[in-house]
Amino acid sequence: MNRTALHSRHLALGAKMTDFHDWDMPLYYTSILEEHKAVRQAAGLFDISHMGQVLVTGPQAAQTLNAVMVSDITQVGEGRACYTLMLNEAGGILDDLIVYRIGEGDYLVIVNCSNRAGDVAWLQAHREGRTTITDISQGRSILALQGPLACRLLEQSLDARVAGLGRFEMAPIRTMGPEACIARTGYTGGDGFELFLQDRHAQRLWDLLLSGRTLEEGVQPVGLGARDTLRIEAGLRLYGADLDTTTSPFEAGLDWTVALNKGPFIGQEVLLRQKREGLSRVFIGFELSHGPVPRGGMELKTGAAEGEAAERTVGVVTSGTFSPLLNKPLGLGYVEPSSSRPGTTVTITVRSQRYAGTVVKLPFWRPTDRARASVGAAPAALSNPQPGSRDVHPR
Repeated sequence: MNRTALHSRHLALGAKMTDFHDWDMPLYYTSILEEHKAVRQAAGLFDISHMGQVLVTGPQAAQTLNAVMVSDITQVGEGRACYTLMLNEAGGILDDLIVYRIGEGDYLVIVNCSNRAGDVAWLQAHREGRTTITDISQGRSILALQGPLACRLLEQSLDARVAGLGRFEMAPIRTMGPEACIARTGYTGGDGFELFLQDRHAQRLWDLLLSGRTLEEGVQPVGLGARDTLRIEAGLRLYGADLDTTTSPFEAGLDWTVALNKGPFIGQEVLLRQKREGLSRVFIGFELSHGPVPRGGMELKTGAAEGEAAERTVGVVTSGTFSPLLNKPLGLGYVEPSSSRPGTTVTITVRSQRYAGTVVKLPFWRPTDRARASVGAAPAALSNPQPGSRDVHPR
């Protein structure tokens, strides 16, 4: 079983541990409900060091990534990040990942832990010219601090200005070793930051962020349980549940990631055909007014169509949860396009009992007061601030 550099700290905090793709990870520390609310109302600290970190460098690094990703990586500016997908030849999703451009020809690619070896091998097999692919996960950690207080708490702890980072911008942290950086990205739907650090720096920052001073502000350690409820509220897909090698970006509602006209990339022909011919299924979100939590694999049905005597199966659930904020069960899944319109009624059956749900536009939850910094060029580095430079400038 793999363990992160923070494993002993999770045990000391009394975390309930769970096996997640051969990683011994915290499921929760106090309760999923309490940790979920902490992220939405204050701040939550996640150890996501199980994620893979891959460096792609060299004169042809952008071309290599462009040939295997659906997005136009050449348009990602230095100090910027891009959420994208990597496809197989059949247009199926091998992984969803984030690409950070950390230098002129240097990219940091964050991959899902279950796909790490396969992703590295795929990149190696398709590298162009003098491109170097290096898995740098060993000895490195990733922390995520998410929530409305995340910016202020990080400025206090790092003694550095982070408010100037816009959404999907990143900057190096000069005081925390080579390739240490911070990005305004996350997996909760709200404001937050992810920090990529050597293990020893991650351990020190973890302890600092969970010290008495910050605990009084409301920050809590958060496990995988609340990470899942938060991402479903935000309508975010999970690889292995909502995305896999049989799913295309168009089916998954991730059209916005695809640059069809950028030039050749793996899976492009399939996507062009789907664009011409249409889809047989599409991704939806639905909510129930009451009843059980929808579970992956449950059939989604609609009422009898014209000329049919009974309801019929139109799709399947891929993820579900009970939303602590919306106080209702939520589900994600795939249905026939004719059943995907918001307002459509779908049903699930649990122990012979039918429960009706309503298709809604994603996300289920939206932040109403997301404090954001002004958009601009990302700072060259995070360093000790000048007097008065830690003021927050809302976007």
